[in-house]
Amino acid sequence: MTTTHIDTVAHPGGAAHLVSTYATNWILLQDDAGITLIDAGYPGNARDVTDSVRAIGGQMSDIRAGLLTHAHVDHIGGMAVLAGEHGFEVLTGADEVAHARREHLQQATPPDIAAMIARRPSALGWLSRVLRLGVLSRRGIDDVRAFTDDELARLPGAPVAVRSPGHTDGHVAYLVAGGRVLVTGDSLITAHPTVSTVGPQLISRTFDHDPARTRLSVETFTGLDADVIFPGHGPIHHGPVRDAARAALDRR
Repeated sequence: MTTTHIDTVAHPGGAAHLVSTYATNWILLQDDAGITLIDAGYPGNARDVTDSVRAIGGQMSDIRAGLLTHAHVDHIGGMAVLAGEHGFEVLTGADEVAHARREHLQQATPPDIAAMIARRPSALGWLSRVLRLGVLSRRGIDDVRAFTDDELARLPGAPVAVRSPGHTDGHVAYLVAGGRVLVTGDSLITAHPTVSTVGPQLISRTFDHDPARTRLSVETFTGLDADVIFPGHGPIHHGPVRDAARAALDRR
């Protein structure tokens, strides 16, 4: 069982919940129509996702769709398990579909991880924990498909796509809670077990497919009016997203 922490941002008609864990996060958008699940952790987090749905007063049958910010194992792994068990549809950005189907893989390789640990031995503790969660899984979702913006608008929580390529070619962030909250995936995070810094930051280059393109995407966040970040890793961040994006860019 993974220890989880849930932060909730209420808004007219519903609530957005950030479920934070040591290794990764996921999001539950809840309203009278049901629940939208954004990301779902590693394969070993599937039961934790189920528990978090129950913790907000829901059940797995309430999930109307799963959304992916991107198809790295720590975001798609639990989704593949749960979609198979419960039969909900999984959607992602058009440029991420092939990655989610595992027609190709844009993910740190074992040599990449070994090199990072050689530079930063403290990351070995992270590796030992995520090995148990299924970090080596290469399972995709064969029937994942691209969303349309109109489809997103009809889902619980009415997420709005903010395309943010770089971390992967098809990475997508989402505005939720009436535009107040930005779900950043791994384009902008607030902490990671492999580093000691806490606060808005760009993820380690080890995990980033195209760091230069990630920077361009995060620069677009400086034009948003959201004031809360739900990151793919790390705690919730309160404060203007534009300022958080600038701070993250200045750090690297």
